Amino acid sequence: MEYKVVPFTATLNQQKETISAVAEQLENLIGQFNHQGWEYVRLESVSTYVQPVSGCFGGGTPGHLTAYQMIVFSRG
Repeated sequence: MEYKVVPFTATLNQQKETISAVAEQLENLIGQFNHQGWEYVRLESVSTYVQPVSGCFGGGTPGHLTAYQMIVFSRG
């Protein structure tokens, strides 16, 4: 079995679109990979720690946790 993991970041213009636009973006991406022979498995959330960045004169950014959405596909 072969797996492919693809990052998914939806975009939404809240003045013009509803949450269904996000669903459509996900559906389109799944369809693109399906046409290439990949089967959708699931959407995973992957958390990671972003290291702090020290800046000049103490003006850096602190470290923080962030999460990314990843789409998992399989074939074979």
